[in-house]
Amino acid sequence: MNRKYNQKNIPKAWKKKKWRATKPGKKEKVIQIIKMRKTLPLWKRKKKPKVYGYNRIQWKLPSVLGIVSLIITILAIPTMIVFPFGNMDHSKAVTVATKKAMPSGEQETVATSDSSFSIAVMRDSSKKIEDVPLETYVARVVASEMPADFEIEALKAQALAARTYIINHILYQEEDSESDVSDTTKHQVYKNDKELRAQMKDEYEPKMEKIKKAVAATEGEIITYKDNIITPAYFSTSNGYTENAGDYWEDDIPYLQSVKSPWDTDSPKFMDQKVLTAEEVENALGVHVSGGPFTVSHTDSGRVDTIELGDKTFSGREVREALGLRSSDFSIEQKNNHLIFKTKGFGHGIGMSQYGANGMAAEGKSYKDIITHYYHDVTISQVDDTAPTLVAREGQE
Repeated sequence: MNRKYNQKNIPKAWKKKKWRATKPGKKEKVIQIIKMRKTLPLWKRKKKPKVYGYNRIQWKLPSVLGIVSLIITILAIPTMIVFPFGNMDHSKAVTVATKKAMPSGEQETVATSDSSFSIAVMRDSSKKIEDVPLETYVARVVASEMPADFEIEALKAQALAARTYIINHILYQEEDSESDVSDTTKHQVYKNDKELRAQMKDEYEPKMEKIKKAVAATEGEIITYKDNIITPAYFSTSNGYTENAGDYWEDDIPYLQSVKSPWDTDSPKFMDQKVLTAEEVENALGVHVSGGPFTVSHTDSGRVDTIELGDKTFSGREVREALGLRSSDFSIEQKNNHLIFKTKGFGHGIGMSQYGANGMAAEGKSYKDIITHYYHDVTISQVDDTAPTLVAREGQE
């Protein structure tokens, strides 16, 4: 749109006295030039010349330097965060970054400098083998074997026992075994990520985070006795004492001896009873059961050592396993055609009591206190220091 440049729309600066003091006709000439530029097409208009004087350069140089410094800072800060120290383990940084980029449902591994080898687990239901990194396997065993709401120090003790068990088992198992372990109580109970999510439901994330923290705190640690890796037996609940290994198994083991475990009375599994018909008992044991009282002997821990039923003598372990009793600490009461078995404790009773461990942790004991209480004269060692020696020795035998 064209404009008329008259006295009214001339800029105020042009109306100053110094402007009016110029030569006659200059004012009108300037107005004419402005009017002409406004009426020309944009592409024909003359642009205002650029000024590259000293003052302009003086202003640009600091600005350029400031921009370059800002870019360098932006690029440098992330590097400083990821590598704060020159000797940082790069594999850990990569592991953490990878886990953060994955959806939460796919975070399958424990955030540690992950395992040097994996465990081949035979799944009992599918009869398929799952290969699981060592520390991930340990975390899932802890989640399957011990309640996640137990004290953190009890979970650490369980992680240490689970890791020790699997490494000991791998070192001394049959060479032609198709898998390393099963996922049942024959070895250690194991559930994969999908199964644990289904079991824990909405509490999966906080529970597994707690368990992974316990596993990471004991990473690479195992239990040894006189520089040899132990068989770290564990079970749910004692009758107030753990059992001597030789009173339940064929061989006695010096680090698996009876100790007091008074914390187990708080376990919901401390007392139980099972009612069976006389016929069920006779079929299970292959003997005719007459009326009591029954002749019974006991071990040092108060469990049944031997018991006479009919014309046969059985060990407490044989009766427990044949009848599916919770413990070998049992008493029998006969009413009419039924036998009532009352038990104390849950499990074989050898090694670490899980509920006892939780009771100790609740009193402020550390996982190392728990381990050295339930396993006699043991040392907590590093797997890297112990396992190679055992492998070399095994190859010479």
